[in-house]
Amino acid sequence: MKWLGDGTVDRLRANMQVPDLSGTRYRAIRYVAGGGMAAIWLAEDTVLQRNVALKVLDADDSPELASRLLREAHILAALEHPGIVPVHDAGTLQDGRVFYCMKYVEGQRLDEFLPSVPSLVERVRLMLRITEPVAFAHARGIIHRDLKPENVMIGPFGEVLVMDWGLGKLLSDRSTQLAAASLDADEQQRSPGATAPGSTNHGSVLGTPGYMAPEQLRGDVARMDQRTDIYGLGAILSVMLGSPAEGRVTRGHRPIGAIRAKAMHPDPDLRYGTVEALTADLANYLADSAVSAYSESYLERLARLFHRHRTAVILIAAYLVMRLLFILFSRP
Repeated sequence: MKWLGDGTVDRLRANMQVPDLSGTRYRAIRYVAGGGMAAIWLAEDTVLQRNVALKVLDADDSPELASRLLREAHILAALEHPGIVPVHDAGTLQDGRVFYCMKYVEGQRLDEFLPSVPSLVERVRLMLRITEPVAFAHARGIIHRDLKPENVMIGPFGEVLVMDWGLGKLLSDRSTQLAAASLDADEQQRSPGATAPGSTNHGSVLGTPGYMAPEQLRGDVARMDQRTDIYGLGAILSVMLGSPAEGRVTRGHRPIGAIRAKAMHPDPDLRYGTVEALTADLANYLADSAVSAYSESYLERLARLFHRHRTAVILIAAYLVMRLLFILFSRP
């Protein structure tokens, strides 16, 4: 007897749950991926005659999951950025399942793409591009809460997109309509009754082990903010840097290791306060400048300055040697 692989089983299960797109402008083409609460389908927009991606709730009558999927659509609609996939439409299908339509993105997930980027410098540059849409979302009061390599897509032309905002959380009330339509699952699962100021609310644990900050693992809702995402970015950076056995973070790369350690500090108060602060250190590392996360010794500072200005230092040294030789040989 030949056993079916997990991927084959998922595709067969998905094909049994082909969404009923009657009454819509979409035509299902094929199942793309699934996981969590919904499946992604490649579909054709028959009006505009283009391919799109439909995220359709799994066959489940859970109002909570339907609310969460619509919340994700509302969040994406509020985040118009080149690094975030745009939403085109949302609604309910004939079979009762909630869906939303977004741009169909072809490319590779970050974990699949990394082997083609052997250079540490290029990986850090790539990390800088990943931080851009996250910083944009934070500026609009939204955190992702599920940052990991599998949720970063690299397009065929090098575009970098942060995907899957299903666990996104609204931190501010600058958009009352979004807040009304996007009741957070954490708030829904809190115990009824008033909470005293300064106390901690606890919700369900949502996220991916290995990429969740300690406060997220504890379900400590009151402590989750931009720094929770910064921990996730630090975890992504850790994957991009590789293990010591791979020779990526070794002698001479202590500053980038310190950046990773600060981003992933267990105490949120000791992490970077903003994504901008993290990107500033990453940019300084690439420019051979001092980074705030690492206290370098005097010798390390000299070595860094030499490396940064080595061409000028070599030219000056060569000039001084030539002058010295000229003086020595010009004596009678």
